[in-house]
Amino acid sequence: MTSTHPLRGVYAAAITPLKHDSSLDLDSVPALLKFLAARGCHGALFFGTTGEGPSFSPAERESLLRTVRAYRHIVPGFRLLAGTGTPSITETIDLTKLAFELGYDAVVVLPPYYFRKATDEGLFRWFSELINKAVPPDRYLFGYHFPHVAGIGFSIELLARLKDAFPVQFAGIKDSSHDADLARTLGETFGEDLVVLTGTDSYLQRAMENRAAGCITAPANLISPDLRQVWDSMNAGKDASQAQKRVTAQRHILEKYPPFPPTLKALLHRLHGLPRWSVKPPLEEISDELADKMIQDLEGLQA
Repeated sequence: MTSTHPLRGVYAAAITPLKHDSSLDLDSVPALLKFLAARGCHGALFFGTTGEGPSFSPAERESLLRTVRAYRHIVPGFRLLAGTGTPSITETIDLTKLAFELGYDAVVVLPPYYFRKATDEGLFRWFSELINKAVPPDRYLFGYHFPHVAGIGFSIELLARLKDAFPVQFAGIKDSSHDADLARTLGETFGEDLVVLTGTDSYLQRAMENRAAGCITAPANLISPDLRQVWDSMNAGKDASQAQKRVTAQRHILEKYPPFPPTLKALLHRLHGLPRWSVKPPLEEISDELADKMIQDLEGLQA
């Protein structure tokens, strides 16, 4: 059975449009929103990993979140998620309150990643304070499970405790663990009660077979039409394997050229005519030669 949660779907972990002086390119926000919506995304997460979230100050985050919200009317029904997790509980509360005041549909929150030896008890208290102070009773928070990068994640026991304490507000997780066994365990343990949005494109079909609700991924900036075909097929009870095969092949090519933000920005410009957005240091823009190689690899899939 597929999820019936109102936030199920395919989401892009959106890139953040930047000028070459590292300032926000707010004038490009409408083009980005229209592009993602037209290619089948149900919504987008702003200031996730692909959006270089930790590289931005609270003031910069507020500026972009407000601008995105101001243009929401041009993409009716497009859902907005905000990445608001920081190691500071106070800053995370402030950013989360802001997101909901602006009308965002949900927040996606990393655990306090500087504190890699925090216990489940400490994390439960941290998320409880955040939810009690910043998440309205009818709104949603997703934990961001990315232990390979954050150095800390969510145990099954912690997820169960948070879900029991906050059955509506703690909606579920964005699972970027790239762990197929975890996808199965989440489905067996929680069923549809915990909304799981996989962060690994190549696992979308498998995750949904284990009752995941969809995905939030970096490659969705580029390959959302195929991701949407997988999602639609699974919800219709149809065979999604061919669309999943295309998704997996594209994901594996993009993984050869990390990190995602400069790669995706270069390809969005070259393949779809979006502005040539820059990245924040310490990330670096990729060369035209490397972009040519990636495009050749992607075009080779169609040969």
